[in-house]
Amino acid sequence: MQSPEQAMAEQALNVSSPAQYSRFVQRLHRRYENWFDALPPGPPDRALMEQALSTLQARGLDLSAALRVLRQLVMERCIVLDCEQSAPLSVVVKAVTELAELALDRASVQVRNELDARHGAPCGPDGQNVQLWVIGMGKLGARELNVSSDIDLIYVYEHDGETAGQTDGRGVISNHEYFGRAVKGIYALIGDTTEHGFVFRVDLALRPNGNSGAPAVSLASLEEYLQIHGREWERFAWLKSRIVAPQADIQTPNVQALRGVVLPFVFRRYLDYSVFDSLRSLHRQIREHAAKRSAGHPERANDVKLSRGGIREIEFIVQLLQVVRGGQFPELRCRPTLEALQRLVRANLMSEEIAGALAQAYTFLRQVEHRIQYLDDQQTHVLPTRDDDLLWIARTMGFPDACAFLHQLDEHRELVAQEFDTLLGGDAQQCSNGRCSSAKAAGETPSPQEIEDMIELLPPSLAGQVADWRSNARITGLRDEARARLFRLVERTAQWVERGQASEEAARRFLNWLEPLLRRESYLALLLERPAVHERLLHLLGAARWPARYLQQHPGVIDELASDAIFKERFVAADFEHELALRLAALQSTGEDDDETLLNLLRRAHHAEVFRTLARDIEGRITVEQVADDLSALADSLLRVTAQWCWDRLKNRHRETPRFGIVGYGKLGGKELGYGSDLDIVFVFDDDDERAPEVYAAYVRKLINWLTVKTGEGDLFEIDTALRPNGNSGLLVTSFESYANYQQQRGSNTAWTWEHQAMTRARFVLGSRDFPSPAGGPVTDLHLHQRFDAVRESVITAPRDAAALRSEIKTMRERVRSAHPVRGGLFDVKHSPGGMVDVEFAVQYLVLAHSGKHRELIANVGNIALLQRAEDAGLLPKSVGYEAAKAYRELRRLQHVARLDERSGQLEQDQAQAQCDAVLALWQSVFDSPI
Repeated sequence: MQSPEQAMAEQALNVSSPAQYSRFVQRLHRRYENWFDALPPGPPDRALMEQALSTLQARGLDLSAALRVLRQLVMERCIVLDCEQSAPLSVVVKAVTELAELALDRASVQVRNELDARHGAPCGPDGQNVQLWVIGMGKLGARELNVSSDIDLIYVYEHDGETAGQTDGRGVISNHEYFGRAVKGIYALIGDTTEHGFVFRVDLALRPNGNSGAPAVSLASLEEYLQIHGREWERFAWLKSRIVAPQADIQTPNVQALRGVVLPFVFRRYLDYSVFDSLRSLHRQIREHAAKRSAGHPERANDVKLSRGGIREIEFIVQLLQVVRGGQFPELRCRPTLEALQRLVRANLMSEEIAGALAQAYTFLRQVEHRIQYLDDQQTHVLPTRDDDLLWIARTMGFPDACAFLHQLDEHRELVAQEFDTLLGGDAQQCSNGRCSSAKAAGETPSPQEIEDMIELLPPSLAGQVADWRSNARITGLRDEARARLFRLVERTAQWVERGQASEEAARRFLNWLEPLLRRESYLALLLERPAVHERLLHLLGAARWPARYLQQHPGVIDELASDAIFKERFVAADFEHELALRLAALQSTGEDDDETLLNLLRRAHHAEVFRTLARDIEGRITVEQVADDLSALADSLLRVTAQWCWDRLKNRHRETPRFGIVGYGKLGGKELGYGSDLDIVFVFDDDDERAPEVYAAYVRKLINWLTVKTGEGDLFEIDTALRPNGNSGLLVTSFESYANYQQQRGSNTAWTWEHQAMTRARFVLGSRDFPSPAGGPVTDLHLHQRFDAVRESVITAPRDAAALRSEIKTMRERVRSAHPVRGGLFDVKHSPGGMVDVEFAVQYLVLAHSGKHRELIANVGNIALLQRAEDAGLLPKSVGYEAAKAYRELRRLQHVARLDERSGQLEQDQAQAQCDAVLALWQSVFDSPI
């Protein structure tokens, strides 16, 4: 049986339509029944609202009254669409946001017209008209305004100065006073309560200096405030900022000046984990405030916005990840919460499953919030205590009763709370039922505050190193908060050394790594916030010297260690290039796509990918061959992206798509790149335009500059173009016809045998197919690529005198060996007899001498595969090719390990005797016996 309260609730819900249960809707129908026809049918968008506003003004209402009546009509329409027609959340928030934009636009235009008539237009330093920007913050800025929300505004004007005055010179006032009056006039049209209510409650508390600040500030004053006084929580507020009115000014280039002030304040150049503590503090204040409000009023504790697992925690999760990484990853910069969740997934900062669950929770909580506000048009987020109100919310949300609804609500909030606590772990304070307690265990020893105290806690091997910090200006100049973080990191490192979780060598390198980076406190914050990153970093630093040096040069890459995916994935060129395209689009949308920014973007992306490969390498997740494959694919991608961006920015380009190609030689051509390898490349073009030589020469110079110039983020590659026709004395970029003639021995100027050896490892790396077509689709013309493949095949399959070829290659081998002498009876894995170069020269001979008859040797498939194919073809004695291939693989591994530790590849002879013997057997069978 139903309880009396349930029976009353059911009776109360027995209305003609669900929307009619709302007491707010009931009031609207009593007052505005005859006005509803002014708003045309359908979801209320900007166009329909403008029609309605015109109709209301035509019926005799002034702008103030018309805006207020329009607001009532839009609210009634939204409630009906939401509660009776299950309209998506996006329809409702779009309607309310566009209502605010329309109201602010009309109000600002009218007020400025009135002020201009009395005081003349405000003037800038050059006599130009000065714009006033109405900046929407929070949900208005994000276009996700709720139905009873206030609007958070900040008013900014372009320049200080004074108004032009009237024709007789009277009425002149300062721009500061003019715009102060404008703010009051706009508020009167929007925020004052009249017989028709208000349009929106207006809150200016987010302006510089809060409620004690000026109602409108100049752009220069805003910039000074943000640079000097801006607090961390204000970065989260400005993250969603957007100029919402006047509409005419939003379309002008002037607004870029505001972006130039706000973006550097919100998004820092480096990964910014220092905001964690700030967000914890802000969140703690919000929870404590909510706890005080509900003290003695338990009905206020069920706040879907501010309570545990509420809307605000979802927003904090999203905004925190955006602020931390948005400086380096501009594609994360967006205002709407649901869109930001999708971008976090694309950036691998959140799993698709978690993002989907948070999106569902956000949508659910926002819809509940709306229904709470539909009841009485009150700015509240607290669930009602009346049974009939709660049942109405449940029914309009599609639930049979309040219990089912509350169960679903609890599930969403628990998931949100868990994700929030996971993200803000570390030393976050855990709050429950209004009480907060430190997450640290009771009685835990406090971290040392002074270096002397720290030294006493360290093992001798580290104590001496830390003792040197006493006279280190970097240490003594740290803020107290940063010094505390540093000491806690050192303390944790020492504990891990004692437990065997890290080696002493790793700890020493870690301290060396930390010292020059202390000014960048965000790195201290990152390591403290993410113990797993700290531990993985120690492992990498202890593994070898080269990773330690790489991390010293590019410390920002350590954030890659925060994700387990780094060890599970491999480099995917399409994904990498897509991410760069998104990043470029984001920079273009804010006018930040200058050359320096793009150069640094490419370098950061490259360093991050190299580091991911390095981490997988050291952890043993990929082989030496896979390392080379991934680094070579990364180089190919960077050449494609850089070539495309340079062409797009080339001022004298004569066509949309260049007829241009890059041929890769050496390790790039053979897909055997290592860490820090340079790129052996040759540039060619196939273009009959009379301007082509000049254009492509300028293009190649620009391209080489983009690849090699050192910026604050380092460089990309060293480029070697010595293999172009005529070497360093030849043209930097060559017509393909000239290149082909040179390689195919046509004319008096032809290639040498050693250049044909290089051709065995050459491949076409980039061509017109890698540039977007003018229509936006891919270029399908493979003509240049196919012509190169034909030239390469012609060169390496050409008939040759085997004895002469053998003699020339042996002579070249001796020259190379004499340039790399090995002393002390050691074995150099690359240059000694029986080393890697012997294998490479033997393979080159086999290809040049026999690919004409054995076409399986034509393909550029690498030395190991070619040795196996040569033996299978009968060109090598049984097992010689396969054993040499195994030896070559092991020699590559030994060389790779030595280079990682920055050691020479020279070993005691017996350490690689088996490999040496296998290679010498190959050399003898190729060069010292007739084949």
